[in-house]
Amino acid sequence: MKAIMVVGTTSHAGKSFLTAALCRLLARQGWRVAPFKGQNMALNAYVTPGGGEIGHAQAVQAWAAGVLPRVEMNPILLKPQGDMTSQVILKGKVAGRVSAADYYEQYFDVGWQAITESLRRLGDEFDLIVCEGAGSPAEINLKHRDLTNMRVAKYLNAPTILVVDIDRGGAFAHVVGTLELLEPDERALIKGIVINKFRGQRSLLQPGI
Repeated sequence: MKAIMVVGTTSHAGKSFLTAALCRLLARQGWRVAPFKGQNMALNAYVTPGGGEIGHAQAVQAWAAGVLPRVEMNPILLKPQGDMTSQVILKGKVAGRVSAADYYEQYFDVGWQAITESLRRLGDEFDLIVCEGAGSPAEINLKHRDLTNMRVAKYLNAPTILVVDIDRGGAFAHVVGTLELLEPDERALIKGIVINKFRGQRSLLQPGI
């Protein structure tokens, strides 16, 4: 299956926006495109025409691609409950409620299975999958249980775009630090960097590029 991946140096770097933009651009070029985010944490959910819940951002990305939202586009949705637990939505349906400490022990294997099954189904029906990561792909203390960043990129052998938010400051350090913390085979998948939210004269940015 053909896919591209969007990851970010931090949360709120602009991954969701860029994924939606790529979905719209590629759809306008004639590709049949599906968005995908393996695991999302959000209270803002959307109920698909089939009755399953997914993250609202993935629904927006589907609309940008000109297709109907479906549960395969976000097979794992975690809805925080405010007491250090989350409601787990697996393939659109409530699977249970679990603490952060117990989540990966209980749901890692079944979650990865849901992710790969969803990707295969989307791959059978669409020309291209535009995948979005979550948070940072270089959280080395959590990497062994990261379901939705470079594990997905490697599974798909997907060329990957790294997004950084320059408005927050420290953008160049974020990029270099992220790349250095990736494994060599992961770093090889990074094919481009998007500097998001830059304001001002491009000449001020040029020395850093």
